[in-house]
Amino acid sequence: MWRSGWRTSGVLRRLSGRSASLGAWRWASTTACERALLRYRVGEKIHGFTVSQVTSVPELTLTAVKLSHDGTGAQHLHLAREDRNNLFSVQFRTAPADSSGAPHVLEHTVLCGSQRYPCRDPFFKMLNRSLSTFMNAFTASDYTLYPFSTQNPKDFQNLLSVYLDAAFFPCLRELDFCQEGWRLEHEDPSDPQTPLVFKGVVFNEMKGAFTDNERIFSQHVQSRLLPDHTYSVVSGGDPLCIPDLTWEQLRQFHATHYHPSNARFFTYGNFPLEQHLKQIHEEALSKFQRIKPRTAVPAQKPWDKPREFQVTCAPDSLAAGSSEQTTISVSFLLPDITDTFEAFTLNLLSSLLISGPNSPFYKALIESGLGTDFSPDVGYNGCTRDAYFSVGLQGIAEKDIQTVRDLVDRTLDDIIEKGFEDDRIEALLHKIEIQMKHQSVSFGLALTSYIASCWNHDGDPVELLKLGSQVARFRKCLEENPKFLQEKVKQYFKNNQHKLTLSMKPDDKYSEKQMQLETEKLKQKVNSLSPEDKQQIYEKGLELQAQQSQPQDASCLPALKVSDIEPRIPFTEVEVALAAGDTPVQYCTQPTNGVIYFRAFSSLNTLPEELRPYVPLFCNVLTKLGCGGLDYRELAQQVDLKTGGLAAAPHVLPDDSHLDTYEQGVLFSSFCLDRNLPDMMHLWSEIFNNPCFEEEEHFRVLVKMTAQELSNGVPDAGHLYASIRAGRMLAPAGDLQETFGGMDQVRLMKSVAEMTDIKPILRKLPRIKKHLLNCDNFRCSVNATPQQMSQVENSVDSFLRTLSRSKKERKPVPPHVVEVRLCPLPARRARKPSESKPCSLAFDPVLPCSHLSLAVKSPDWRATWAGDAAASELEASRRCTLTLIKPAPKGPGRHSLVTRKLVMDPTFKPCPMKTHFLFPFPVNYVAECIRTAPYAAPAHASLKILARLMTAKFLHTEIREKGGAYGGGARLSYGGIFTLYSYRDPHSTETLQSFLKAIDWAKSGRFTQQDINEAKLSVFAAVDAPVAPSDKGLDCFLYGLSDEVKQAHREQLFAIRHEDLVDVSNRYLGAGRSTHGVAVLGPDNASIAKDPSWVIR
Repeated sequence: MWRSGWRTSGVLRRLSGRSASLGAWRWASTTACERALLRYRVGEKIHGFTVSQVTSVPELTLTAVKLSHDGTGAQHLHLAREDRNNLFSVQFRTAPADSSGAPHVLEHTVLCGSQRYPCRDPFFKMLNRSLSTFMNAFTASDYTLYPFSTQNPKDFQNLLSVYLDAAFFPCLRELDFCQEGWRLEHEDPSDPQTPLVFKGVVFNEMKGAFTDNERIFSQHVQSRLLPDHTYSVVSGGDPLCIPDLTWEQLRQFHATHYHPSNARFFTYGNFPLEQHLKQIHEEALSKFQRIKPRTAVPAQKPWDKPREFQVTCAPDSLAAGSSEQTTISVSFLLPDITDTFEAFTLNLLSSLLISGPNSPFYKALIESGLGTDFSPDVGYNGCTRDAYFSVGLQGIAEKDIQTVRDLVDRTLDDIIEKGFEDDRIEALLHKIEIQMKHQSVSFGLALTSYIASCWNHDGDPVELLKLGSQVARFRKCLEENPKFLQEKVKQYFKNNQHKLTLSMKPDDKYSEKQMQLETEKLKQKVNSLSPEDKQQIYEKGLELQAQQSQPQDASCLPALKVSDIEPRIPFTEVEVALAAGDTPVQYCTQPTNGVIYFRAFSSLNTLPEELRPYVPLFCNVLTKLGCGGLDYRELAQQVDLKTGGLAAAPHVLPDDSHLDTYEQGVLFSSFCLDRNLPDMMHLWSEIFNNPCFEEEEHFRVLVKMTAQELSNGVPDAGHLYASIRAGRMLAPAGDLQETFGGMDQVRLMKSVAEMTDIKPILRKLPRIKKHLLNCDNFRCSVNATPQQMSQVENSVDSFLRTLSRSKKERKPVPPHVVEVRLCPLPARRARKPSESKPCSLAFDPVLPCSHLSLAVKSPDWRATWAGDAAASELEASRRCTLTLIKPAPKGPGRHSLVTRKLVMDPTFKPCPMKTHFLFPFPVNYVAECIRTAPYAAPAHASLKILARLMTAKFLHTEIREKGGAYGGGARLSYGGIFTLYSYRDPHSTETLQSFLKAIDWAKSGRFTQQDINEAKLSVFAAVDAPVAPSDKGLDCFLYGLSDEVKQAHREQLFAIRHEDLVDVSNRYLGAGRSTHGVAVLGPDNASIAKDPSWVIR
């Protein structure tokens, strides 16, 4: 995977690492780090390594152990921390001299087989033989990184063995280079009469990458600001230069760069360091001698005067205003990133300059109305040896370029004169404090990426981690010199002659010109071929095709067994109480390290249909327009000072039992330090009761930024947009998902951003507020430590008592609403499975049950709730197993019921739909969705295993290896939509044919028990990915999904047999069995255009 300038904005975001699937337990991290602090001594010899430093980093609750390998000089950093999710990475400094993509193609090719593991594609095969929580590889501008993480010690050793052998002893076969990098091959490899074309995974990946105008601009900024060495080229490869790379050059690049003397090893977590060092030494480093790598990147020579350039890109059909698509930025060269305190200071200074509506550049540029958003890559970039800072605007008229340049200069002058408000500096330091306490869900991965660039240039990674001491030093500098930051602005911006002004404007013929350049490159290559060369290409194409089609023996690879998977899930204790009368609040006691996490869910059932498309916009602006006595700037300041952020987002939550039933609403979320809880809840109270919808000019600014962000996101997420559209007509929830997060939303925001009079849209916000921001159909959840719960209960109760309530019950807009009342676990006690039993219950409309009720507003609908594995699709959609739970003991404020009001449509009939969204992309994003079975249906478990099986054993070969797409596979959603997809794919209709072949393959049962076991391992790796304390109990809160239901699903996964997979393949996936939907995002396609069954958009 190529990541140009692999960066995230600043210290804060880089260490937050907030994914929902991985976990880190900072609260108990005394054992591993204390052990390391007591165990290791400087000078100690361990398995060929010598300890050079042992340092406690209390702010991150870890101990850093630095070592060097005696024989090769390889560096190793171990961060001991009580985290079960252990991580390994190895990185090499890879500084290419041209844009042929050598480091990127090499990153792909080393993973295609090695001396010890010579089978084809061991990397992808290990995805199915492991319980890894993360596996990948990344090519940055000047280094290549290979990380993995897992919670299982045996799995860690297995993966480490594969990674070490891949990195240091790869096969680097010519055919693998041709498949992964590039090759000349006939369009139909078996027909030499078809024309020769360029193929290759990296070739197509980079063609897709440079459909993104933001990426094009960022690459030009880096290349032109740092022109003297490796940063002037594209490390991932320019599609027009990749065909210049030869197999021999690739092998030579590996020989000179992938040596232990040029390597940096990183391990993290609570597994013993000694075992890691022993394995690394014995399996890899002991077989090498020390060399002096010649890979250092020299410093950029400073300019004596500023420079400016203009480049072009393709027009953005989704951007607002076709005449206002110019981008401009002003960039400044900054010091070497190995000066860790100077880098820390400039990172904070960058945040003060650009972050939020109180920052000077936001006021001067964003609020000028000249553009739609900041220019790409805005702010501090510390991913190159010499850092740089960029600021500018996108979405401007070409005539305003000079105006923007003048605004940048004037703003810098104002900052030098006036400085920054103390509260803004305090808010920024508060962000660092709360992010250090926040339970990152993939902390090891966040750390290895955070230190990678500095360490790559021989900076001290441990100093980089000492955020507490850096904050203290920063405060001291401010105390000693109140103009400390102003002097930095003057030094690095005002008086800096190494200043680049880059503008980029759209060219209507840009895509056509790029295609013409590729055509000329191809013609040049083909014309240089002799008849013998062409025959050899034909034969090599046949050989590659035969290799790709040949069954692979992966028995040489290490693997876990299904028996290594834990048979039971750890149960999460939750408690529900009624607050402020009748609002249920779920409390989940967790080790949150002094941070309190608050969420609330409000139903959208009463919202008029014409307002639904505007809910995402409402959510986006709600916390940014001001409230109560605070204008939008003051609100932003309070949010930064008192919280880790306030957010609102629309959610469509499928039911676990019925394909045609779902819950719709908005999820509000925030977190704060315990001392700031009253302030955070007061902010929510003001936002709910007194939101400000009068700031028309700022609303217009937010609309433009939202539209720009959506437009910019399409090239990177095209497969997701295709999947949403393909599933639109398969279930009632599909249309709402398209409205909230599909191409319909992208196009709606484009039209809103283009409106000259935005008042009609602004007037919709108070109408949405009336239906949403009240206690009707409202529930809350809190995750906090036991010591915090009393304070939390009081604060949440006070907040809820401030909220308005409807004087009379509003009728839901959807005609059919199902009330499902769920029993939580008994208070403060984890219930054992034996305390509940399945029961078959029949419900009449609006007939409550004492512990579980189904109130149905449709008089002719009946449901029988019972499990039946042999049920038909129609019957399965009406039947499921529910667990009747004993009511929780009722005490003061305690209650046993939580109600979810689900929307259903008994008259809904799924229908097939095929949509082609035309984009000037050189690649496609393809999705086919199939209506199958919901989570609680027994078939769902079989379909989940089948999706992984089809991905690993058929689609990967057909779509990526043979087809040349960057990615592809199958997945099953919680709501029962089975999706086949491809990403950055040179094909479209051919890929749809591959989907059909995949279904035929599944129906035929051409897979083994070993294949099934590997698919189970892969599925359980996702199912068992650790969850952060902040997210514990979230499935229960949002979906009503109990641990008992999860355990039952787990047991279904374990029990899947070969015949079950063949059965669901035939029952759901075959033509005419279930309804299919198809969508393609990509260039014009003649065969699709001729087919009247397609809708062209």
